[in-house]
Amino acid sequence: MGKVVLVTGAARQLGGRFVRRVQRDPDVERVIAVDAVEPGHELGDALFVRADIRRPAIARVLAEHAVDTVVHLDVSGFALGAQARTAVKETNVIGTMQLLGACQKAPAVQRLVVKSSTGVYGSAPRDPAVFHETTPPKSLPGGGFAKDAAEVEGYVRGFARRRPDVAVCVLRFANILGPGADSPLADYLSLPVLPTVLGYDPRLQFVHEDDVMDVLSIAAGEPRRGTLNSGTFNIAGDGVLLLSQCARRLGRPTVPMLLPAVTWVGQALRAVGMTDFSSEQIRLLTHGRVVSTVQMRETLGFVPKYSTGETFADFARSRAPGLLPPDTVGRAVDRVAAAVPRIAGTDGDTHPTPSAR
Repeated sequence: MGKVVLVTGAARQLGGRFVRRVQRDPDVERVIAVDAVEPGHELGDALFVRADIRRPAIARVLAEHAVDTVVHLDVSGFALGAQARTAVKETNVIGTMQLLGACQKAPAVQRLVVKSSTGVYGSAPRDPAVFHETTPPKSLPGGGFAKDAAEVEGYVRGFARRRPDVAVCVLRFANILGPGADSPLADYLSLPVLPTVLGYDPRLQFVHEDDVMDVLSIAAGEPRRGTLNSGTFNIAGDGVLLLSQCARRLGRPTVPMLLPAVTWVGQALRAVGMTDFSSEQIRLLTHGRVVSTVQMRETLGFVPKYSTGETFADFARSRAPGLLPPDTVGRAVDRVAAAVPRIAGTDGDTHPTPSAR
C-alpha cells in the first residue's frame, strides 16, 4: 500500500472505519482523512483535514502531503447531518470531478480506489437474472444515488484514460448491511411495518460492512500474487434473499400495496424524515437485483467472510425486535407450506396421494 493514503468521506461511518483500519497497515506512513464536516467519531492517529472536495483546495491537500493512494469513499446516497439531497449529489458528482482533476495534476498519485454501487445496473422488469461487470443496464438510472454512481464511474473512466500510469479500482458494492449500517435500505428495514409492492418479491444481495473494510484494504494495496486489483468489480456476499424472507427474519409484517400507493407512502416517510424512500429504492424493492461475483473471487482474489444470509442475520440482531416473533412466523410459514400439498391432494412430490386416486 502507498505510504501516504488520503481517504475522503471520513466523517461517515464507513469512511471513519476505513481510516482507523488502514492505519494498522505496516506499509502506511501517514493517513490523511478528508471531509467537509467534523467527524463525530475517532480517527486514531490520522491527520484530519477539513476540506470540501467540491472546491479546488483538495488539490493543495494532495500536493502538500505527497499523497500516492486515494480512496474515494465520499460517494453516498445518504445525507449526513443537516445535508440536503442536493448537497449530497453535488458532493458525489461535482466533488468527484474536482478530486479527479486534482489527482490528474498530482504526479505522486499512483493508485485510486472509488466506492460505487451495483445500483448502476438499475432495476427493471426485463433485467437479466444476474448482472456481470460488462452487462449494460436495460434502462439507465433516472435519478438518485444510482444515477450519481453511474456519472461518477464515467468520470473515473475518463481519468483512467488520461492517467494510464495510475492503477484504478472501482468497487460496485451491493447493499451494505451490518450492526453499524447507515443507509436508506437499513432505515427501511428498520420500520415497524414494511410497505411492499403488491405482486412482487424481489431478490436482494447484501455485503457485510466488515467485508467492505477487507476488500477496500485489498484494493488500496499492491496486488497479491496471482491477482489484479485494477478494474471494476461487483462486491456482494454469496446467495440471495427474497424481501419476504427478510421481513420474516426481522419479525416485521409487510403491507403489500399497489405501486402508486407505495410511492405515496415513500414520499410521506421521506417528508417526516423516517427514511429516504426514493424512487430508486422502490424500483429495487419491486424488481430486485443480483450480480455475479466471479471476478471478485478469481481476479481480485477476495472471498467475503459473510454470505448474504449471514450479513442479514448480523444486521437483524442489531435491530429492535419486530412486531412478530421471527420464530413464530417461521413456524407458521412452515405449517402453511406443509398444509398446501394436503389441501391440493398431493404428497408434496407432485404424485397423487392415495385418497386422491
